Amino acid sequence: MDQLNIIEHIQHSVNYTLFDAKWVPSSARCVLLGQHPRGTGALDIFMMSKGKLNSIKSITKPNGFKCGTFNASPLEERNLATGCFDGSLFVWDLERLELPTYHVKGHSEIINCIDGCGGLRGSGAPEIATGSRDGSVKIWDTRQPDDPVVDISPDEGQTKRDCWAVAFVVNKNEGNAVNEERCIAAGYDNGDIKLFDLRAMRVQWESTLPNGVCSLEFDRQDISMNKLLATCLESRIHVFDLRTFHPADGFATVSEKTNHKSTVWIGKHSPHDRDIFMTCGGSGGLSLWKYSYPKSRSMKDDDGVLKGVPGTLTNVNNTIISTQPINSFDWHRDMVSNVITLLVT
Repeated sequence: MDQLNIIEHIQHSVNYTLFDAKWVPSSARCVLLGQHPRGTGALDIFMMSKGKLNSIKSITKPNGFKCGTFNASPLEERNLATGCFDGSLFVWDLERLELPTYHVKGHSEIINCIDGCGGLRGSGAPEIATGSRDGSVKIWDTRQPDDPVVDISPDEGQTKRDCWAVAFVVNKNEGNAVNEERCIAAGYDNGDIKLFDLRAMRVQWESTLPNGVCSLEFDRQDISMNKLLATCLESRIHVFDLRTFHPADGFATVSEKTNHKSTVWIGKHSPHDRDIFMTCGGSGGLSLWKYSYPKSRSMKDDDGVLKGVPGTLTNVNNTIISTQPINSFDWHRDMVSNVITLLVT
């Protein structure tokens, strides 16, 4: 792979703590989410023009915003779903920010993570997944008020683990293009990763990593499960090949210690090449990676059972852009070279 450069194009400062940033789909606009020092929420919309970010709208809400996604909204609507520090879930029409189009008090504690399906990504009903410090993962259908369509919470008496990451994926049954089953992956502070089958309502697969899972992402949401990227504390990243499951060894995985030398807060696959992804670290650095498949993705063990063969990871480029942690990153789906990063300041 030719050497790629990571170049800072625009730098813009705000007067609040930033937690998430998203490109508005098919536009030159971006949304910033965060919290003011007094605890109120900040939602800003900017337009990129002539090497600058120009403010279009800026609103303040009673509670801080922690995360957001456009994935559950169709392109013609481009509604933003947000998770808040008080456990509330909102859906916003960016043209009318005075009142949300949907609101529910979804969790008893902060919503750490959010993902969507059925809009920009995937097919079927629009659904939103949220993960919280209260230990639960919930799936919401905005056509159904008040109650989640799925509630994955610890049983009474079980220890509640802080859910730090959620990610939707479609599990297609081979030979039946109509029969598509959604799954949700959840990552926790103790290193647990659980893949839930939302149709059968069971844990389809689980694994425990040595460190807390900060982010999860499938390389594509709208195809049969292919690869899952997990970024963790202590500079570690893990890529699981999900095509072949072995009863004893599970999925094949490749792990690397990154150059971040700190927490790897987030990892995001390029929408233009699913084998390319970026990781962002607590040391203020960006690292670009390429995953290469082996000659054969599966082989038979001594008992004749198929098991996966992991690929390899190549660190393509690294750069330090700040002395502060980078906790958000978003690729632009239409402009290959444009990304947006957030620095916690």
